[in-house]
Amino acid sequence: MSSKDRPSIKDEETYDALRREGYGKSKAARIANAQANENQSPSEKGGSQPPYEDWTKEELYERARELDIEGRSEMSKDELIGALRG
Repeated sequence: MSSKDRPSIKDEETYDALRREGYGKSKAARIANAQANENQSPSEKGGSQPPYEDWTKEELYERARELDIEGRSEMSKDELIGALRG
C-alpha cells in the first residue's frame, strides 16, 4: 500500500500486524503511532475486541450497519469481514 493511501505510520511493523488482526486503518495507525511514541503506553494488543473471524455473522452485520456499509444484507461472513477491514 502506498503512503498516499493511508495516514503517516511511525511503526510499520505494528501497523501491519494490527491490520492482519482485523483492526481498521485509522485505529491501527493510532495504536502503531502511540506505541512508537515513548511518552505514551497503549496496551500491546491495542484493544479488547477479538479478531473479526471470531465474531458471528450477526455481530459483523451489526458493525457493518453502524459503519453504514452498503450491500451488507447480501454479504457472506467473509465478505462482511473484508468490507469491515477495507
